Order: sequence, then structure tokens, then C-alpha cells
Amino acid sequence: MTTLILKKHGDERIRHGHFWVFSNELTDIPTTLEAGSLVEVQTANGASFGTGIFNPHSLVAVRLLKMHDQELDVALFRTRIAHALHFRERLFPNETSYRLVFGESDMLPGLIIDRYGDYFSVQTLAAGMDTRKDLIIQALRELFPNIQGIIEKNNSGLRQLEGLELREGILWSAPGAEIPEEVLMWENGLQYSVSLLKGQKTGYFLDQKLNRKRIQELTRGMRVMDCFTNQGGFALNAAAGGASYVLGLDSSEAAIQRCRINARLNTLEQAHFETEEVFDFLQAEVAKRAAQLADNQTPPTWDCIILDPPAFTKSRKTIPVARRGYAKINRLALKLLSSGGLLATGSCSHHINEEMFLRIVHEQALIERRELRLVFHGTQSPCHPILMGMPETRYLKFFIFEVI
Repeated sequence: MTTLILKKHGDERIRHGHFWVFSNELTDIPTTLEAGSLVEVQTANGASFGTGIFNPHSLVAVRLLKMHDQELDVALFRTRIAHALHFRERLFPNETSYRLVFGESDMLPGLIIDRYGDYFSVQTLAAGMDTRKDLIIQALRELFPNIQGIIEKNNSGLRQLEGLELREGILWSAPGAEIPEEVLMWENGLQYSVSLLKGQKTGYFLDQKLNRKRIQELTRGMRVMDCFTNQGGFALNAAAGGASYVLGLDSSEAAIQRCRINARLNTLEQAHFETEEVFDFLQAEVAKRAAQLADNQTPPTWDCIILDPPAFTKSRKTIPVARRGYAKINRLALKLLSSGGLLATGSCSHHINEEMFLRIVHEQALIERRELRLVFHGTQSPCHPILMGMPETRYLKFFIFEVI
């Protein structure tokens, strides 16, 4: 096994639990070593950080495995996935839909596995995991005797940073079985029809699970608008919690059709869904409200507006653009909320930290002369565990404010 040496003083972050070794932290990058090869990483003084997966084409040159003198074989995958499964079963003993493996947080860097009952959706975001997909499939088949199918949703731009092509499709299916057009899953007592092959990301956004539950608990009797509703998660939870009227908005017609199917599955007639560009819709609502006030009319207001947009930035250089996007959408929502209403707002952009996000929202409230009182502070579901040594594993921020 090839040994790679860290530059002097290049080991502090790794000593504090980080999994990544960047190419500029190494004394030498072997160009003849294939992507996905196992290497040992040592300090300048000869202390070992153990085995890692090497990629000469990536800024992240080595992803550590937190092991010594072992092979990355089926047995190791099976052991680590089994540990991840035990943790999820402890968290959600009565459910079978959750993120089963969350990369570095489950000691399998660059690997994402979402479970939907007997179907699994896999992302391999690093070359070392991509070249070992057959081992991952074998480990899953051994751990889950009733498994019916495994798909790959390798459409993330992170793969291109690793020199990997974008790819989607079926990796494996049980003999005589096919991956169905839709898979049924349960979350917070609600049933969802999810398209694993055609849905966004790995099929469904499982990270907002507990935040959606909080919305269900807080919106009884309210008029609720769910922006960027995707497959209706927040909207349906609000309706299930007794909201009097719910409107879910998304720019994807396919997503809205899925929302309507999910509303029918749960007999939630007060949940309505429309295909709309959210920014345009909110601006039109603000203009309509201003015109009605100017005409001495009393326009209807919203009691709760939920903002769960896609990431506005995926790199540091576009943070200013993202800040403007978050500021605009939160300010528009604040203009439409009733006194005592709830602003539920989140960001899944890792590069927008909590302090920055809270400052953006507070500044917009001050501009609109609205006071905000924090009701709930949420983050990603614990099936997306946060590894303290890796800030990158903490990405989701979610807050519910009362507007007073």
C-alpha cells in the first residue's frame, strides 16, 4: 500500500476528526496511482492516520476510512452498514424509510444510501465508492433478505469534482421483479407515493422529517402556504395537523401531480397544489395585497408561510447571490403574514451558516417593521447525523418564528 505524507503542520484539522485530506496538504501526489486506490496517510513525523481512498483528480485527494490494515471489502461494507441500520432502527423503530448511510457520518465517505422499505437509492459521490458499487450491492443484499431493488441516483454535480460521469438507473432488482413507477412510504403517520426513478435527488427529501412533524403540531386552524413543496411534505403535514386551508407551490408540474396523488392517499381535501414559480407568485400576492389596501379592501392574509427552497449556493463564491435570494424571499413572506402568524424558513446551503441565515431573516423583519419571536429551531433529521469533526455534515437550518 502506498504511503502519502502530510506537509508539516498539515494535520491539525484531521487530528480533530475531519475525514478529508486535500491535495495541497500532501508532500507528493502520485500520478500513476488509480482513483479509488487505498493509501496510508502519515504525518511528517511518521504518525499514521490509517487507510484512505485516493483520487488524484480531486481536490479532496484522500477520504479517510478510520481504519488500519484492513481491506475495503464486502465484510467491511456489511459491518458499517449494519451499524448504520442499528442506529436508524433505534431512532425510528416503526418506520422503514430513512437515510440509511450518510457518508462520513457513517464512516463510509462519499456514500449515500436511502431506504424506502425494500427499495434502496444509492449515490456514490467519490471515486473510491463508485468503483466498489458491486460490493455495496452485495452487502445490502446480505443485510436485507427481502430487498427488491437498488437504483443509483448519481446526478449530483459533486461527482464531476471527482472526475465521475452523471448517471441514473437500476443497479439491481430481485429475480422476476421490476422497480415500480411508484413506491409507497410512511412518514409522520402520512403515506406518500414516491417515484424513485423520476424523483429529485434520491426520491424524497428525508432530512426535513422532524421539521415537518413540528409544522403538523403548530398549524391547526391556519391558512398555510408551502413554498417549494416538492412532493407535498410540509403541506400535507399542515393539513394532517388540522390547517383550515393549505396551498403548496412548486415550479415542477411532475412534483405537483405527485402532491395531488399524496393528498388523495391521505384524504386531505383542504390541501391544494399549484404549479408556480415561487418568487413570481409571492411578488404577485404582495402587489395584489397592496392594490386591495389602496382600494380600502381587507385582503386575506396567511397564518403560516413555509420557505424550503433548494440550495441557493453550493460554493463560497456565490454566497452574495444566495444572501440576496434568501433576503428577498423572506421579505416577501413577511409582507403577507398576519400578526401572530408563523414564518417557517430554512436553508440547506452548507455555505450559509446559522448565524448568517438568522441575520438575513432578522434584517428583513426590521425593514418590514415586524418583530420575530423564535418558536422552533430545527436541523436535519438524525438519520442525517452530524459528525462533530466535519462541519460539512451539518447543512440544514430550519426556524419557525412568530411574527408579532
